[in-house]
Parts: sequence; structure tokens; C-alpha cells
Amino acid sequence: MGGSHSREGLELSDSDTEAEEDESETEEEESPVSSATPTGRSPAGTLKPGTAVSVDDVDSKLQSLKLKYSNSPSSITPTKNPNIKNAVKLYLHIGGSLPSAKWIISEKLVIYSFVKHSSSSSPYTSSHDGNLDVEDVEEERDGSSSPWFLKIGSKVRVKVGPGMQMKTFPDQKRVDFVADGVWAIKFYTAEAYGMFQSEYQNCLFENIYGFEANEENTVKVFGKDFMAWAKPDSADDSIWEDAVDNFDKPPVHASPVKQSQSLLDEFEEAVDEGGIQSLALGALDNSFLVSDSGIQVVRNFNHGVHGKGVSVRISGHGNNYSTPKKALLMRGETNMLLMSQRNSAKPHASGVDQLDIETGKVVTEWKFEKDGTDITMRDITNDSKGSQLDPSESTFLGLDDNRLCQWDMRDRRGLVQNIANSMESSVLQWSQGHQFARGTNFQCFATTGDGSIVVGSLDGKIRLYSKTSMRMAKTAFPGLGSPITHVDVTFDGKWVLGTTDTYLILICTIFKDKDGKEKTGFSGRMGNRIASPRLLKLTPLDSHLAGKNKFQKGQFSWVTENGKQERHLVATVGKFSVVWNFLQVKKSNHECYRNQEGLKSCYCYRIVPKDESIVDSRFMHEKFAGTDSPDAPLVVATPMKVSSFSISGRR
Repeated sequence: MGGSHSREGLELSDSDTEAEEDESETEEEESPVSSATPTGRSPAGTLKPGTAVSVDDVDSKLQSLKLKYSNSPSSITPTKNPNIKNAVKLYLHIGGSLPSAKWIISEKLVIYSFVKHSSSSSPYTSSHDGNLDVEDVEEERDGSSSPWFLKIGSKVRVKVGPGMQMKTFPDQKRVDFVADGVWAIKFYTAEAYGMFQSEYQNCLFENIYGFEANEENTVKVFGKDFMAWAKPDSADDSIWEDAVDNFDKPPVHASPVKQSQSLLDEFEEAVDEGGIQSLALGALDNSFLVSDSGIQVVRNFNHGVHGKGVSVRISGHGNNYSTPKKALLMRGETNMLLMSQRNSAKPHASGVDQLDIETGKVVTEWKFEKDGTDITMRDITNDSKGSQLDPSESTFLGLDDNRLCQWDMRDRRGLVQNIANSMESSVLQWSQGHQFARGTNFQCFATTGDGSIVVGSLDGKIRLYSKTSMRMAKTAFPGLGSPITHVDVTFDGKWVLGTTDTYLILICTIFKDKDGKEKTGFSGRMGNRIASPRLLKLTPLDSHLAGKNKFQKGQFSWVTENGKQERHLVATVGKFSVVWNFLQVKKSNHECYRNQEGLKSCYCYRIVPKDESIVDSRFMHEKFAGTDSPDAPLVVATPMKVSSFSISGRR
């Protein structure tokens, strides 16, 4: 199964009728999507431009059809009030990704409102000038913390939040979103569209942060230095442009991916034994598939990975093997640290096992301890982006909810304990680090080429620490309301990618100090010279097709040398591996950003679909880029198969 562009822009028929319409007579309706859909994705059909109509036009058409409407708010007849506010046309997408997929008109005229359980007097619920039926007001319930919902007639009621995957088309006065299906609403005037957007953003802010949306609370959430995040339309985008022009010039051998090229050049093979849980990609000869039964070795080639038919059976562990949640290559990729959860209910480990890959033996079982007290770690990673290639490497980093530290495997007594000769675990030495006050809720971390550290948190904050100090972050980016579940950073530290359940967030860390010198947020305080981030999202249709699955492990392509450029971003969501072009995402004049309001969101990506849920998707090391392609292969692992793709391969 090969790659494909995501499925946006399916043809909308000009003769679609209302869903569940019993009348035999139909009418010509305009399409909610114009022929200039602002995405970079290949349309499945030719889109027909729409013709704007007024409410009066719709009224006359409906009356000519003599359609039957009830007195419910979902089907208010225009003749009762010719100046209806919040009137929209509601569309439903049917057919999923099938060639026959299309939009149908669900309601020719329907009223939307923003409601919450105890707020009938709220400005967002009394939105019809007194025409709001009592059925639209939810039962009174105590607590102003009740969330806002978007209600559209009787067919749509959805909590306002990132899970709606809302995508806006200002030039079309249209909004698409997910709510147990894929919907679109089209407004009759630009003013009506603008009013909806304003109300939606206010409700979204309150649902996320628990405060009413106003200037004071915005400053409270983002701080004065980060107002560019709260008001991106007024932010200075020059940092992004400078970054593209000055820092990320494509290598000489690079060439743009042509229309005749795609992700379709694929090598796929079944693994010897199923149950793959994670990938440990190597930059040398081998990579490793960590499974329920052990570790399978695959060979690295310029076109991807091939199975060697070799499995490492873990020994020296009392036959008490449990699938590691993390496998970390180190010491010139001759050793691997295996981090297993002792309690499956909590993502923490009390220690790591050091595996000698050549012999397949656990040579040392290490225990996390500080000041004589056993502690746990949530995650581990290498000291720097390329330190797994260092044969003398003896330290690594650890992260727990409120701890960030470096561990040293060199025993202070000058001896390294062999697990075969002792029933006790060796104690790792706390080399440096800091135990923070409760509340940081660290979730994930990654390192740059020089050992600087980026940490993602449950509250959505992303903190940058220099390689010389783990006590205080040089920069702390505010959260956008969603927990950061995974984080990655480029080798040079100029770009950070955070993963949330519903979107990825790309942050530029470059700023100019008071002397005009360019720095990153790892080396100095950025102050108010901070650019707004970019969001990487799925379209509502692709999000719906991905089901209830969440984004996982957003990562850059793999570079471990100064001056080299990361070229792609990749993440998994269910059975999809999703790839963005990094250079394209950074360009402020990219067509995907035209007419967008608020934080810029990029929907230009390619999807690699698989038949089963994807465990991990990662780009191989840059050294495996072929002579006929500037891109290293993408490796996609499912529990039963491993696939390799050439991004620039011809169809």
C-alpha cells in the first residue's frame, strides 16, 4: 500500500438535495467549496465555484418548493422573521474516502447557537434576538465552569475545542468541522461569518483556560512577551522569513519533488515475529524492531531497511522479559538501554537494563536512585542528537514528572557490576539535574546537537534548557490548551516540534538580541521578540477517517551534523503516517496560509495509509539519502510489518 495525498476537495454537486428530504422536487444549490480550495492537496475531482445568495433568495426558493418544516429551531421558516441572525446552510459529507464521496445539503436554512448548561443569559446563547426556542437552552445546572457547545439545529451539538478540527475558509464564508461526522456550514454574509468566528474563539478560550475571553485574561494566560501567540494576525512574521532565507537554504543537490513523484516507492516485508512495539533506528549498519518477544535486527540500506532474519533473545534477565516502553541506542550503537514499566498503569520505570546487542545479554541492570532513595523516570534520551554514535558514551538524560537530570553509568567505585554475579542492581550516579517543585508535569523531552534540552509538559508548555543548566529554563513557551505528548528539536536547536492529541505545533526559537545578534531561545531569554507558532493539522475529513486515534511522535527528519537541513516532519495517527514538507510549512507566503485567520495552520501533507495501526514512523539518518534523492527513506512499522518509502521516488 503506497502513499497518497490527503483527501480534500471532493466534488460537490450543484444538484444535491437535503438529507432525509421526502419531497421529490429538487433545486439547484451552490457548492460550499469554490474551485480555489486553499490547500496544497490533490483534489479528487473538479470543484465547482459557488454563487453567493442572500437569505431572501433562499426564502423565495424554499417557498417555491413548498417544503414542510416543523416549528423546531432546526428548521425555522424565514417568513416568521426576515432578519434572522445566525442563519446558515448546513452540509454533511458522506462516502468517506470512496470515489463516490460527496457533500449533501443537510439543512437549507438552520440556526446555530453557542450554549452551555447554565447560561441562558449568556451573550452566546441569546443569539436569535428572542427567537431562541426554549429547547435550545440547556437545563439549568450549577457551575459557571460548564463548557460551551456549538449547537446547529437539532442535528449537531459538539463541545467547542480542538477536537472539532475546525477549518475555516474566509473567502468562502465557510467553516468545516468534525462532530460524529464531517460537517460544513456556510454563511450568507461576511459579517455573519465574522461574528461566528469571534463567538467561537471566545468560547474556545473559555473552554480551554477556564477564563472569560478578555484582554486581562489573555495577558494572564500568555504573558506580555507572548502576545504574538494570542494575536498572531498582528505578529511580526519576519523571523520565519529570516529563518527560511538565512538559515535553511536547501543543499545544492536538493531538487523539488515533482508532481510525478510520490511516496509510492515502497519496500514492505512481514517481520519474523509479530508484536512490534517500537523502532530503534540506527545510523550505522543496523536498526532494531522492539517486540513482545525480543529485538529483531534489520539492515540499513539507502532504500530502507531489510530483515536480516536475526532476533536478539534477551538473556541474563531471569526469563522475566517485559516489552520495553523505550529502547535507546548508545555506545556506538553496540549497546541498548531498555526501559520497562514495572507497573503497566503508570508510565514510569525504576531503572533500565543495559543490553549488549552482539551477545543479546543484559550486562547490567541499573537502578534510579537519588540520595539513597529509589526514584522513577518517565522517559530517557541521549545526551545530544548524535551521541548514540559515540563509543565512549556513558551518560544519558532522564525525565520524570518533576525531575530533569543526567545519569552516569560509570560506577564511582571504578567497577561495573555484572548482573550474572549479583542479585542487586547497580546504582546510576545522579550527575546533574534538578528536582522541581510539584506542578511542572513534564511529559517528554529531546536534545539538540550541542546537548540543549527541550521539555514538553501536561499543561502544554514547552521549556528550553541550555546544556549548562537544568535548574531554570531560558525560555518557556505558553501552552495552547493541549498537553504535549511528544517533542522533537532540530540539530541546530532553531525549530521545535510539539505533538498534541489533535495537532502538531511548530515553534521557531530564533530571535535577535538587543545588539541585533541572532540567537536561539536555548541560549538567551527571547523577551517579546517571539514569533507566533505554526500548527500542523489534519483536514476535518482526514481527521474523521482517522477515527478516535490521536497524533503520536511528531518528529523531524534525522540530521546529526551542523549545516545540514531537516527536510520533513512526520507523525502517526491510527493507520495513517502523515508527512509535511518542512520548507513548505515555514514559508509565510505558502498558499495554504492564504486568507487564514489566527494561528497559521498547514494542511498540505501526504498520507501513508496502512491496514493496521502504525506503531512508529521515522526517517532514517541523512547518510542513507540516495544519490538520486536528497531524502532519506521513511520507515513505517506496524505490529506485523515494516515498510520503507522513498519520499522522492517516481510513480
